[in-house]
Amino acid sequence: MAAANSAVNQNAVAVGLEDLKSNNVDFALLEEAFGPSSLGIIVVKDLPSKFHELRHKLLSYSSALGNLSPEELEKLESPASKWLVGWSCGKETLKDGRYDTLKGSYYVNCASSFEEQQKAVAQKYPSFPEYTAPNVWPSEELLPGFEETFRELCTLIIDIAALVARACDKYAEANIEGYQKGYLEHVVKTSVFTKARLLHYFPSPESSSNSSRETSDDEDDWCATHLDHGCLTGLTSAMFVDEAANVPQTGSAFAPLKELERSPDPKAGLYIHSRTGAVTKVSIPRDCLAFQTGEALEIITRGKFKAVPHFVRGAGPGIGGKVARNTLAVFTQPNLWEKLDERRDFAAFAKEIVEKNH
Repeated sequence: MAAANSAVNQNAVAVGLEDLKSNNVDFALLEEAFGPSSLGIIVVKDLPSKFHELRHKLLSYSSALGNLSPEELEKLESPASKWLVGWSCGKETLKDGRYDTLKGSYYVNCASSFEEQQKAVAQKYPSFPEYTAPNVWPSEELLPGFEETFRELCTLIIDIAALVARACDKYAEANIEGYQKGYLEHVVKTSVFTKARLLHYFPSPESSSNSSRETSDDEDDWCATHLDHGCLTGLTSAMFVDEAANVPQTGSAFAPLKELERSPDPKAGLYIHSRTGAVTKVSIPRDCLAFQTGEALEIITRGKFKAVPHFVRGAGPGIGGKVARNTLAVFTQPNLWEKLDERRDFAAFAKEIVEKNH
């Protein structure tokens, strides 16, 4: 496997929000972004000002969460969901079998219709608690505005994902015999099971037996290379915060944090294994939103659009300050009953993925 520090930097294919809204997306652009020789990622630019405000605020909450006491964080865990709702840290194993304690996650079932359907889908799919367990939220006293900000940003991202899905549908309808008209847009818009993951990469310990960031060439050993298994994953650009200079606050003292102009570690960021096997570092501009392909999209489009392996690394040690990396991923996953192909619905596919990964 190629090392991250030998990766090339590349800008992702970009499309304007207005072009998506007006169905003015060239098929060649979609092939370049998602096709067989692509990096499996597209960047949407010219976003509304509300997006930038919500991104900055929610990614600031990520640092506030990461600095809560262990006792407070334990209250926000959901063991019943296999730690795929609420706070999760140290539950995920790296490829060498160690538990990953270098990042924390906050998971939310973020579809607007989830709450009203939660009990019904939990009864219908009792063996999928990671999809159906109720959300866990911190109190308003602890993190005022957190739930509202989280929901508002996720709704905006899902709406834009639906526009990207509509462009993919137009391509698929023209290039795949028998493709069901508007299918991907329907899947993204109607899913109860879209999942958001707010990530906090803790400031790097200067030395730690649990960290191999200083010595390893194969930099994905602590955030393992993987494929997303949904349709389209919405990704904000990362926010880097010096938590020594800007100490995260909770309660009434909470305020959005000062964002560093750029990553202090040029190696930190998103890495994609291209179809040719090269490792490519892809930058998402701060004012843009990226969408990455998942395995369900590859199946739905019969391989026309490809899911690509990727991994992330935070800022390494020895860079000065106490720098954390915060970001948000929104996984637009089909409803468990939606068909992916002739033989499988998403529930059957998800079960295959779990069995393969464990």
